[in-house]
Amino acid sequence: MRVPPRLHNDRNRRICGQLMILFLRVLFLGVLAVMTWGTVRASLAHSMFNIPSAVTANPWFQVTLFDAYFAFLTFCVWIAWKEQRLAARILWVITVLLWGNFAIATYMLIELFRIPTSGSLDEVFTRKRPGNLPLPIAFTVLGLLVYGLSL
Repeated sequence: MRVPPRLHNDRNRRICGQLMILFLRVLFLGVLAVMTWGTVRASLAHSMFNIPSAVTANPWFQVTLFDAYFAFLTFCVWIAWKEQRLAARILWVITVLLWGNFAIATYMLIELFRIPTSGSLDEVFTRKRPGNLPLPIAFTVLGLLVYGLSL
């Protein structure tokens, strides 16, 4: 039996959407795992504020840091659009700037697990949310404590 082209395309699109949701969930779980491993490894080696001047003076180190923070700011623009409460917007921006990819991966996982695997990625990328405060508050407070204790 031959499947009409339109039904075939709809089915393929649905399957591709499901695979993409699963892929993104695994990707951001992997980001959290690698960042946790790297941070623990680096923290055991020395304090994050004890970077040798030969490293911090290196132009490639500097431009890589700028590149990372500009990417964080780009993500923050999307969060500021997506979150509807001003407090949530501000706290998520602070959280991303303090925690970087930990915060980004966490935010994405929250969004990706809000929808079923059979759902649409439009829910993740184009739907505004009312804004949840407890998680960015906890991240912000913990981040300030970590940075304060590291000084």
